[in-house]
Amino acid sequence: MAQTRNDAPIGVFDSGLGGLTVLRAVAEQLPHEDLVYLGDSARVPYGTRSAQTVVNYARACARKLREQNIKLLVVACNTVSAVALDQLRAELDFPILGVIAPGARAGVRASRTGRVGVLATPGTVLSGAYPRAALEFDPRVQVFTEAAPLLVPLVEEGWLEGEVPRLAVRKYLGGLTEHGIDALVLGCTHYPLLEPVIARELADLHGSPTPVIDSAHAVASELAVLLEREQLAAAPGAAGSLRILVTDMPNKFRDVASRFLGRDVASLDVTAIDL
Repeated sequence: MAQTRNDAPIGVFDSGLGGLTVLRAVAEQLPHEDLVYLGDSARVPYGTRSAQTVVNYARACARKLREQNIKLLVVACNTVSAVALDQLRAELDFPILGVIAPGARAGVRASRTGRVGVLATPGTVLSGAYPRAALEFDPRVQVFTEAAPLLVPLVEEGWLEGEVPRLAVRKYLGGLTEHGIDALVLGCTHYPLLEPVIARELADLHGSPTPVIDSAHAVASELAVLLEREQLAAAPGAAGSLRILVTDMPNKFRDVASRFLGRDVASLDVTAIDL
């Protein structure tokens, strides 16, 4: 039987492992959809690269996923969403959803005072993408950003608890809490793995529990709406499949992926590719 457009997979890509948090949320909310994930593990991280370099990398990843006959692309990388989304939309003929606008909107909705904080990579902070997205949603809000470059390597090394991540998180949160934020958006897909530490330190600095927004869930919710609007949703039935493509070290990727996906992935199909 020939594949219809609705039966085609959804493509998801990131610079490495972090986008697996988005993939997990999408798989949980849309269990019937087939998914293809591309992690550009040979060139991670993107957050410290120039904007033009990120655009070039993103175009290569998107073209590779187009070869998989995807029906829609989720850019599960904040840095790419910040600097390359318009370029990708101009070049590709399927819908594209980034992570910044859904996360920003969720942050604004969670705030009572309109003072929203964002932790992100240096590249995402420099782009100004979160303040722009939040202001487009509600021009009355104020968005305060803080670059947190140490958090990605901590997550990739598995340092999710203890004094080292606690001190790093506290250092980055200090400036944000001085602005009186009452909601915090995690502006990097690695950061949700540190959410328990972040939430505890933020509550301690703020004096009370403060909403911490994982944009992965906001992305999954907006993706469900987009699929219905574009009439691309897969028919209910068997559980969707998952394929993972990586540009380097597939075995290491598989070993660490269980931490991000929240399940054992020993039997997961992880394929090394060239871009």
